[in-house]
Amino acid sequence: MPQQIAVVTGAGSGVGRAVAVELAAAGWQLALAGRREAPLHETARLCAAAGADLGGAAVAVPTDVTDADAVDVLFATAAERFGRIDLLFNNAGTFGAPAPVDELDVAEWRAVVDLNLTGAFLCARAAFRQMKGQHPQGGRIINNGSISAHVPRPQSIAYTATKHAVTGLTKSLSLDGRPYRIACGQIDIGNAATDMTAAMSVGVRQADGRVAVEPTMDVADVARTVRHMAGLPLEANVQFATVMATAMPYIGRG
Repeated sequence: MPQQIAVVTGAGSGVGRAVAVELAAAGWQLALAGRREAPLHETARLCAAAGADLGGAAVAVPTDVTDADAVDVLFATAAERFGRIDLLFNNAGTFGAPAPVDELDVAEWRAVVDLNLTGAFLCARAAFRQMKGQHPQGGRIINNGSISAHVPRPQSIAYTATKHAVTGLTKSLSLDGRPYRIACGQIDIGNAATDMTAAMSVGVRQADGRVAVEPTMDVADVARTVRHMAGLPLEANVQFATVMATAMPYIGRG
């Protein structure tokens, strides 16, 4: 099998880093994107160590995914370095600050929408363009959704709205990609243990107003799921996958 090439956004920490290292260990070549250069280079080092036996390589490309020109540079760099792009893990995102609807600042709303939705679109657009034009044609896009793509948390209107919108992005990409062998799926993650979810071990607000500790799961379980989705032939697709801490308050939430 020829080596496969992936672009991973939000690769400097958390889910993005875990997925990048897991893919590297499976022999993927990687372009790693994120705003912070130093953490990206650390992820690249971890990927090189994980993929050493399979000849994998990882290049760090500092990128603000809300900047269309920067995104185009990211994908041009990946294609020039590796020759093609087989996978985009569209992962960059932010929770934003929790706030009641009537107190949420418009600038905060726009910042969350710009990163979680517009950034995801810009990366998907660039990946789609590359996958459509390369030979052999095709590739796969995996969008990082959230449990919040199904049910909201209190005071999370910007995050929840963008994650519902990511589901629409996934469905449209799946439909529009069919003629070009471009598959698109989505992973909805619940309570993976990362820096972003550290507050869950202290307590987070529940639907009834209580603050309660929630169980988490190992982020490595998310990474293994993405690796499985990524490794399928383009004739098969995991359209939606939900991976969550078994005992988290999702089923029956509220």
